[in-house]
Amino acid sequence: MDQLGQRLKAIRLRAGVSLRELARQADVSPSLVSQIENGKSQPSVATLYAFSQLLNVSVDELFEAADEAAAPIAAVRKGRRANGSAGSNGRMDPVHAWRPTEYANRVSVVHPSHRSSLTMAEGVVWERLAATPEHGVNFMKITYAPGATSSDGDHLSTHDGYEYGFVVAGEIEITVGGEVFLLREGESLGFDSSIPHVLRNPGPVQFEGIWFVHGREH
Repeated sequence: MDQLGQRLKAIRLRAGVSLRELARQADVSPSLVSQIENGKSQPSVATLYAFSQLLNVSVDELFEAADEAAAPIAAVRKGRRANGSAGSNGRMDPVHAWRPTEYANRVSVVHPSHRSSLTMAEGVVWERLAATPEHGVNFMKITYAPGATSSDGDHLSTHDGYEYGFVVAGEIEITVGGEVFLLREGESLGFDSSIPHVLRNPGPVQFEGIWFVHGREH
């Protein structure tokens, strides 16, 4: 979480956005942003998406080492929480499993011990399963502890693109718009990510799933 906080702070500062302004547009408290940047608190999935959209970077960049996230980025979008997200810049992951060559960018093989991961609030963990330079793509294993949810309070996730998920173990309750789906082992779904949605593990055991998130082409 220290590394994630450092990356968030570096991206925010490069964008010229104050802590209070980011908190205002993400509809969270300044103290929460400060705690996340200092590694003392964990963002929910919804808050993480809000930060990436407002700072005009892909979620991919949050998987990178702090010293790798040095490219200029666009300024924060003004007025409201952004609906679009920028594409990945194709940098390598923090364990340097892929070298900056054409072959390495096109082929990505990741051993479980070398996976980049993010731990979010409420017992949610993302593990990146492959890294290629394709824009706006996240291929992940996701884990939800019993009772864990992707939302904090009333913050539902909305972002460009589509999500596809497959349940490996346990069960997951997914609310998409006004519909609620309960998926168990072996079941799968896909949905438009621009529809407000939230994931929750209602069961007594850990949920594990394979998730693929793909942004729209612009």
